[in-house]
Amino acid sequence: MLKTTNYEKDFVAWSDEQAMLLEQERFSELDLINLIEEVRDLGSNDKHALRSNLRIVLLHLLKWQFQPSYRSNSWLSSIVEHRQRVEELIEKSPSLKPYLEAVLDEVYLKAVRGAAKQAGLSTSSFPDACPYTLAEVLDLDFLPD
Repeated sequence: MLKTTNYEKDFVAWSDEQAMLLEQERFSELDLINLIEEVRDLGSNDKHALRSNLRIVLLHLLKWQFQPSYRSNSWLSSIVEHRQRVEELIEKSPSLKPYLEAVLDEVYLKAVRGAAKQAGLSTSSFPDACPYTLAEVLDLDFLPD
């Protein structure tokens, strides 16, 4: 007989229950199937957030470089904000740093598509490969010419 849980009905109640069971060391009562899945998702959420913030930094760096007459404090604020978010994620989970390096080129291509669309330019207006090093992308003071 399958044990019914709050997982599908009330996620917050389910997670509170799982935490209580862990604290009380009542391991046999844990909803292991869903608990394992949620733990796996925690890492996926951070990876998704990292990619999203990296894409936004790259998109604005590209627009900054390739549309100098449209530069704005809004773009600058976005670059700073999303760099800080990337930095915070890496501080929280240093194991994400190699992941960031591994996805830079893929995320760059998505940023090019977004920058091209927003700027009304062709994707061929931008370099095929990321023109910035990862250190530059993350450097709070770096802005391309």
